[in-house]
Amino acid sequence: MIDRIRNFCIIAHIDHGKSTLADQIIKYCGAIDDRRFREQLLDDMELERERGITIKSSAVRLNYRAKDGNEYILNLIDTPGHVDFSYEVSKALASCEGALLLVDASQGVEAQTVANLHLARKHNLKIIPVLNKIDLPSADLDLVLPQVESLGFSPEAIILASAKEGIGIEEILERIVKDIPPPQGDPNSQLKALVFDSQYDQYKGVIVYFRVFDGSIKVGDKIRFMATKEDFEVEGMGILTPDMVPVNSLSVGEVGYLYANIRDPKAVSVGDTITHTKDPVQTPLPGYRRIPPMVFAGIYPVNPSDFPALRDAMEKLSLNDASFVFEPESSSACGFGFRCGFLGLLHMEIVQERLEREFGLDLILTTPSVVYKVKTTDGQIHEVRGPSQMPPPEKIEKSYEPFIRANIIIPLSYIEPVMNLCKEKRGRHVESNYLGNDRLELVFRLPLAEVITDFYDKLKTVSRGYASLDYELDGYEEVDLVKMDILLNKKPTDALSFLVPKDKAYERGKAIVRKLKELIPRQLFEVSVQAAIGSKIIASEKIRPLAKNVTAKCYGGDITRKRKLWEKQKEGKKRMKMMGKVQVPQEAFLAALKMD
Repeated sequence: MIDRIRNFCIIAHIDHGKSTLADQIIKYCGAIDDRRFREQLLDDMELERERGITIKSSAVRLNYRAKDGNEYILNLIDTPGHVDFSYEVSKALASCEGALLLVDASQGVEAQTVANLHLARKHNLKIIPVLNKIDLPSADLDLVLPQVESLGFSPEAIILASAKEGIGIEEILERIVKDIPPPQGDPNSQLKALVFDSQYDQYKGVIVYFRVFDGSIKVGDKIRFMATKEDFEVEGMGILTPDMVPVNSLSVGEVGYLYANIRDPKAVSVGDTITHTKDPVQTPLPGYRRIPPMVFAGIYPVNPSDFPALRDAMEKLSLNDASFVFEPESSSACGFGFRCGFLGLLHMEIVQERLEREFGLDLILTTPSVVYKVKTTDGQIHEVRGPSQMPPPEKIEKSYEPFIRANIIIPLSYIEPVMNLCKEKRGRHVESNYLGNDRLELVFRLPLAEVITDFYDKLKTVSRGYASLDYELDGYEEVDLVKMDILLNKKPTDALSFLVPKDKAYERGKAIVRKLKELIPRQLFEVSVQAAIGSKIIASEKIRPLAKNVTAKCYGGDITRKRKLWEKQKEGKKRMKMMGKVQVPQEAFLAALKMD
């Protein structure tokens, strides 16, 4: 039985056709009929279908009768392609023995293609290269084939396919059963299973998705999660075909789900090892390397009474997205909320949309920031995740900002504008590598704070959409860092505060104050908007009040009557300015980020 199981995933750059290929493989194996078939079958989130991207890895079990007459069990995992969801890719790779590496025949090898290939090789997976979209008029095999060969593949190993037209699907399946090795493990030894995902169901509690590496598990077994040391009895389990199909037991190499009336989401963590309570293993599986969050932002409920609901929603969401981290914090402007860590700006957008859609919450997000390090005069080094954690200036000896190593792949014709953009963003050129005749890989060291703003959008603009980006954290460098406060009517608004290098503070302060003047609606009283470093105001603007003609009813008569009404209006506006609250729209919080 074990030697007929094949566990594999599909990896590629974003929009190279992973979900379409997964659809065709599922259809070819007869797991779903034409009546129930739909595009992006494994993308079951409404958000994924709207944006046309994969956010979550999805598993499905298929039966395939090969040309050798044997029937094989194929466990397929479709993975995301965007750099912000690389944690999902690493989870999928740890659960497989092989991977299909997909390359778009019209776009060629891109940054995330190379990054995912390196990840797969680190896990010692058998990699099958597939050149997809060969049916497109823009497909250029003469240009792209040498690029794929340059990654270390022989020409005969590369499969030519079109997922949309169904070309090459049978050849891919035959190569999977022939080249990818079966799982290794002993069905008679102690249970050792890896948790690779989980989600919350209001009727069944936490549903755990796992892969068995050793031993077997059946309904009624008492199991233990080794990280949390929590024990439960398995109430039900099954396989994904892609529907949930109940089974009584699962053995080595098989992938499935279980539920055991787990009501506390904290009892299950992704990467944990499941074993039997009576005869537990001593050493857990290696699990997953935690990817540190790149971007931090505060999330607050618009209605303060929604704070408990937001906490519950975040706990349930973190089950389904293990790379999302959060901790409670409070703000004088926004009340109680959470400081949240994300892998990038797209990840942050997706989390916000999921919390609002799936849990019906109205949220405020503060200005995103990165993790700085500050050395204080007493010799201690502190991690600063937001402006509120910045020590007083007199206690700071040195400050450091995070840098990344960015791999940018571009056609040769766009080398000059891309180099100029990277230098604008305080980047340093490390090296250049040629990939075939027409493509170049540029490696730059860039401050992370510059990349999380609008760098990706600008890169796509200057390269007309042809550039691709992949990055990883690459240490810290010293920087003269200051905290900039935004004052509304001379009151600091901590949700709009941010950290900035001192040499960029003046121009950044002026630009933000101007932008806020446009975005904050006019009130019934005058609003002053100021940018300050400590007690020093470096930029200031005034938002004129909404005017009301109080003397409209006066026609004729003495001027003193009009003056009396103007004085009364002036006093009212002065009192309103002291007591009134300035309404700040959500766009203003993000405006502080997207400044040139």
